[in-house]
Amino acid sequence: MREETEVLIVGLGPVGAALGVYLGRMGVKVIAVERDMDVYPMPRAAHLDHETMRLLHLAGGAEAVSKASQPLSAYEFRNAQGELLMGFSPKGALAPTGWPWTSMFHQPTLEHALRARLATLSSVSVRLGQSLKGFRIEGERVIAEVETPDGAKELAARFLIGCDGGNSTVRRGAGIAFDDMGFDEPWLVIDTVLKGGVTRISTVGLQYCDPARPVTSMPMAPGRHRFEFMLLPHEKPEDVTSDAAIAAMIAPYHDPAQFEIERRAVYRFHALVAKEWRKGPVLLAGDAAHQMPPFLGQGLCSGTRDAANLAWKIEAVLRGRAGDALLNSYQVEREPHLRMITGMAVALGKIVCTQDRAAAAARDRDMLAAPQDKRMNEMIALEGMKSGVLPGGGMVAPDARFQGARLDDAAGFAPILLTREESEASRAFAASGGFTVALSALEGSAEAFAALMAGAPALLVRPDRYVFGAGEAAPLLAAWSAYLASGHAAAPAAAA
Repeated sequence: MREETEVLIVGLGPVGAALGVYLGRMGVKVIAVERDMDVYPMPRAAHLDHETMRLLHLAGGAEAVSKASQPLSAYEFRNAQGELLMGFSPKGALAPTGWPWTSMFHQPTLEHALRARLATLSSVSVRLGQSLKGFRIEGERVIAEVETPDGAKELAARFLIGCDGGNSTVRRGAGIAFDDMGFDEPWLVIDTVLKGGVTRISTVGLQYCDPARPVTSMPMAPGRHRFEFMLLPHEKPEDVTSDAAIAAMIAPYHDPAQFEIERRAVYRFHALVAKEWRKGPVLLAGDAAHQMPPFLGQGLCSGTRDAANLAWKIEAVLRGRAGDALLNSYQVEREPHLRMITGMAVALGKIVCTQDRAAAAARDRDMLAAPQDKRMNEMIALEGMKSGVLPGGGMVAPDARFQGARLDDAAGFAPILLTREESEASRAFAASGGFTVALSALEGSAEAFAALMAGAPALLVRPDRYVFGAGEAAPLLAAWSAYLASGHAAAPAAAA
């Protein structure tokens, strides 16, 4: 017998799990299939920015992660002589979202927390040890064949979402190709545990731009440290993965005896973007839709933004509050930001990966020409939507205290309307399921919201916590309704 669900998620890594939590919290019926029985025990992703921590808080994973994470005090690029070429440092301890600007974290901790949250949601069914074999589209539904311990079974879903990584079965089954942004380099990744109860050897992330061998040295969660070594043109994985080879590569930077090797693996760092993120009822998120070099630590951050953008739109379409065309805005809104970040990561990667000694010397000369105090900058703000996809909006909204708790928690996944005074429009918005709050009721962050309002009487924040726009409440909400229907964010006439 064919089983029915509203959403079938393939892949239960952090992106698939967060997406499942978002949908489950809104009451959407979800089946999530994952071929592996257990969370992969080794760290992979290493960095979360403040926006991602905020989104993971909405998914129930940030608290556990924050207890097993540490912020960077700086991120530096140094040449073979140890001279600072450029660097970045956070603007302060906490961002306006209420979370640290940077968090070096332990991925298995996050995945266990998200799966624990999934287990509390009655509308979500997690199927471990099951894998997607294929699918076909019938009208507005997807009929998927899933291999289970009891044999192949059919599942029917209104939407199929591929969160199944770089070799995505969903992407390949949909016939979606990648656009190659021109970066393909092999690196050895070494994850270590610090011996003797040491929690950290540094709080600075370092890129050693040494043409003899580019190296990354990165603090991870407390008690862990990561090294990455670029393979040289003549090297094969077996040449660099022995204990002796690894110790020899670590030795110029730290005493190898300080570290117990937890994982060693050779990866190719890619810069790829799927040409289509949606094909009818089939959608892609995370590494299934895009991959980038790790030099900005934005891979998992980008996938989490995908999940947050997609979840509330799918729920609105399923419940009839939005037109199917709203889902076309997913790629329109996410891809420009994703390509910007990927382009930046590629540019930094090319600085790091220079192996031509003459080119490296010219790079050093040009970058060292700037005074040293000009080479250290504030940490790059990489929040989504800043490119101005939404007229009159696009900024990440700050969080605030409201009635002794986070405004994020009070609002859940509802859109938030902040007003200077109550109106008929705001009352109707609240009655329709939106969250309405008076600016005067906020504790501690009213000034930040007032700055975004720029004198307007109302500010509308989307469920994924981007500012939709500011203006008079009635035309602002009319523009929101038009956006839900069409996926186009035309600014209201009276919006700021």
